[in-house]
Amino acid sequence: MVTQARPAQAATSRHQAPQGLFIDGKSVDPGPRELMDIVSPGTGATIGQVIQATADDVDSAVRSADAAFRSTEWRGMSVRTRARLVNKLADVMEAHLDELFELETLNNGRPRRETRAQLARVPDLFRYNAGLALARRDDVIPVEGDYLTYARRLPVGVVANVTPFNHPLLIACRNLAPTFASGCTTVVKPSEFTPLTTLRLAELFSQAGLPPGVFNVVTGNGVVTGRALSEHPGIRKLVLTGGTEAGRLAGAAAAGNFARQTLELGGKTPVVVFEDFDLDQAVNYAAFGAFVGAGQTCVCAARHIVQRSIYEAFVEKLAAKTRSIVVGDPFAPETQMGPVISERQRQRVLDFVRIGREEGARLVAGGRVPPAFADSPGFFVEPTVFADVDPRMRIFQEEVFGPFTVVTPFDTEEDAVRIANDSPYGLAAAIRTRDIARAHRVADRIEAGIVWINDHHRVDAASPWGGFKLSGIGREFGKEAFDAYFDVKAVMVNVGDQPFDWFDMDATAPRLN
Repeated sequence: MVTQARPAQAATSRHQAPQGLFIDGKSVDPGPRELMDIVSPGTGATIGQVIQATADDVDSAVRSADAAFRSTEWRGMSVRTRARLVNKLADVMEAHLDELFELETLNNGRPRRETRAQLARVPDLFRYNAGLALARRDDVIPVEGDYLTYARRLPVGVVANVTPFNHPLLIACRNLAPTFASGCTTVVKPSEFTPLTTLRLAELFSQAGLPPGVFNVVTGNGVVTGRALSEHPGIRKLVLTGGTEAGRLAGAAAAGNFARQTLELGGKTPVVVFEDFDLDQAVNYAAFGAFVGAGQTCVCAARHIVQRSIYEAFVEKLAAKTRSIVVGDPFAPETQMGPVISERQRQRVLDFVRIGREEGARLVAGGRVPPAFADSPGFFVEPTVFADVDPRMRIFQEEVFGPFTVVTPFDTEEDAVRIANDSPYGLAAAIRTRDIARAHRVADRIEAGIVWINDHHRVDAASPWGGFKLSGIGREFGKEAFDAYFDVKAVMVNVGDQPFDWFDMDATAPRLN
């Protein structure tokens, strides 16, 4: 089903993007620069322009972040004062959620219902990390001899935060929160498609009292701005969420300066459905997992691996469910799925529809531009399901990053695990079963950093998030993420009072180290 998209929102004119950089606590006009149009995917209308930041612009932002990191105001701030400030940032964000809901929906095309459900939980990321900062303790380490040895954890410094278009604020904030709570500073490069909410958040946080230079934003594409940031010698940590190839390039650039890295990259999530699970619930989870965010998530339920005894019934019900999804204007209350981010992304989905047909898979739902939107300037495409997919097919192996999922049968648990692991990716997986022993057994054997049992897309500030294989390195969320913003310094204090002269050849029991 579809709903007709409305004309360009009247709100568009109220949300012009800042035409500059956000550096040192304020918007900066650096002079003439190449400008990039920001397009609303629901209407195809230009809703603002931002500059294409140069390498010199990036250098200014990194220098600002480094100066703030070394400043007395930030570096000398007590842990309790910093925690109170981070909690205040959460309150400020929460107070402006209605504005941020509207702006993010306008900028990335997700239905307002989805945006509201996601962003409402983001302020708690700051509160959780403020709590970790207060609870953090350094270790005293038992060692041999008369020594007091302890470890100090010190913030690493400037963090480069490269974010994607699909969840602009969520993904920015899951790294901003530990950055601020740990005492680091940052330069954020949002996606060139969706920079508006990140720029607005920087303004709000600056007005709330975040010291100048702690949170900087540079806008631009990956080739120029992203590369300049990733390879800058002033960054001490790179955090990037994006495609595997983008992560490979940025990670190699950052490795040249031995910056530590957290990379959350591509995925091709397997969902294993056993016959003992309620069929209608399995279908509901399948549609949710595959089509929320128009399938533009790294954990999209892309590969449904279904026990053969229920396979045909599952395919039939999922096809019917998919055809019932209301596609349309992201601001319309009845809309269940919005557009994809760009014409290029829509064409990628349609190219994989063609590939699936050529490979001999059975198209059971979607696979085209909705007829009601044939002449629309928005980037709409129907949610798509292929059945009878062989694991060797490209549509089974390659990430589409759109509303596109495939269904494959299996016979035994061993088959299901083998098919699920037949992928270069290992970000997330899901299992549908009522057999608790089997659920744990299969979860343990599937090669993925995140496994949902009888659920999908669930995240929590306390639960680590990240992948295996080509899905990246490091973890976001949880104590694991917070700890990765620190360097560890070991301090050994000789508390004994014994005379020492290494070059006294008569000394007994000499010890070199």
